[in-house]
Amino acid sequence: MSQPESLDRALEAALFAAEDALTVDQLATYLGDVDKGELRDALARLAEFYSDRGIHLVERAKRWHFQTAPDCAHLLRKERESLRKLSRAATEVLAIIAYHEPVSRAEIESIRGVQTSGGTLDVLMEAGWVKPAGRREVPGRPVIYATTPEFLRHFGLESRRDLPGIDELRATGMLDPVDDAFEAEMAEAGSADSVGESDS
Repeated sequence: MSQPESLDRALEAALFAAEDALTVDQLATYLGDVDKGELRDALARLAEFYSDRGIHLVERAKRWHFQTAPDCAHLLRKERESLRKLSRAATEVLAIIAYHEPVSRAEIESIRGVQTSGGTLDVLMEAGWVKPAGRREVPGRPVIYATTPEFLRHFGLESRRDLPGIDELRATGMLDPVDDAFEAEMAEAGSADSVGESDS
């Protein structure tokens, strides 16, 4: 592989992984004090390469980052609308279903310690992440819920075994320090390795 190709690939990876837009100076330092002239040439090559794709490499206020192509922006708006619907309650319910499935509404409420609105489950089913998975063979035969293959695809999981543990969730900020009771209930789901599959 030639040096320009190697630099292009390294630059592409760095920009893709970055949480914020980066200046040329930041990129040069990040990539190991690369020559800034070569770096600008590589940025121009990548910008040209992505010019007719679904994402574009752009420079804004002397900072470079990837953004959705203008003609695909409506797709991103749909995704944001879907994510905005996820209240804290919906996030908790989704986590409980993912770690304990199949689980009934009463079981979800027992774990959360509060009543669960039917609308919360509706939001998760509309997003395509949760589905009814039959009925529990107990008096009343309550509906039980499970995650869907779309849930796995959306969150980049190959299977439910790839679900993060409590420590990982806390590190990402998805669990607050005050959530001791909720964390204890979630921990009872066991390690990700012991979770059964529900990809069908």
